[in-house]
Amino acid sequence: MPLIGSLKTLLLRGLLAGLIAGLLAATVGYFVGEPKIEAAIAIEEAATAKEKAADHAQEPAGHTHGDEEEPLVSRSGQQAGQFLALGLAGLALGAIFGSVAYFARRYSTLSGPKLALGLALAGWAAIVAVPFFKYPANPPAVGDPDTINQRTLLWLAAVLLGLAAVGIGVYVYKLLAAQLDTLRLIAGVGAFVLIVVLGYILLPGINEVTDDFPAALLWQFRAASLGETATLWACLGLGFAALTEFATRGSTPVREPVTTAG
Repeated sequence: MPLIGSLKTLLLRGLLAGLIAGLLAATVGYFVGEPKIEAAIAIEEAATAKEKAADHAQEPAGHTHGDEEEPLVSRSGQQAGQFLALGLAGLALGAIFGSVAYFARRYSTLSGPKLALGLALAGWAAIVAVPFFKYPANPPAVGDPDTINQRTLLWLAAVLLGLAAVGIGVYVYKLLAAQLDTLRLIAGVGAFVLIVVLGYILLPGINEVTDDFPAALLWQFRAASLGETATLWACLGLGFAALTEFATRGSTPVREPVTTAG
């Protein structure tokens, strides 16, 4: 059955699914990603302590250091804030998801649950996968603070690339409506891959990982980051699809058995 419901209904559905998805993603980040962040912070603190020790050795006798600057937010506060941040991000993403689903249903014959899953997959590919494989996430000990603006702009450019690639892939799929579904799918995926490859070639690369940083920890952190975002989008799509199917079944009248006089 096609997706039905008013914009308000789909927004509320998206908000609920997004909140659940955000909290589940935060849970994955806490248990999977936090140990990697702690290890990266330990490496960063060790390098900072080494630099300070070298600077202290070069200072004249009698010179004393001032009090060490305390972080504005403790690590426990940051860990708790992750649930708040991802919960709010899930709410915002769910609202956008519900709005997109409201307009996308006009151009699709898919059932409500299938449309929700398709939108979640397309959103993850455009907003997460395409930028990630060009500019993967780095732990706290990696990255030059002076290039943060440049890296942010390049990441936004990669997101726009992903959105364009998904849009063109869907357009090619719809354009071949008279062809076999398999051929349409191959053509759509091929168009998506072609746009992504061209964008990757044009966008500059960034590699600020030092040679002494543990490669295993780097890729474990990146895998945890990708798993967290994948959890967010998967739970958002599945939650929206489940709520849609539940609402559809609840609004479908149950037919009474027809009795005939015998």
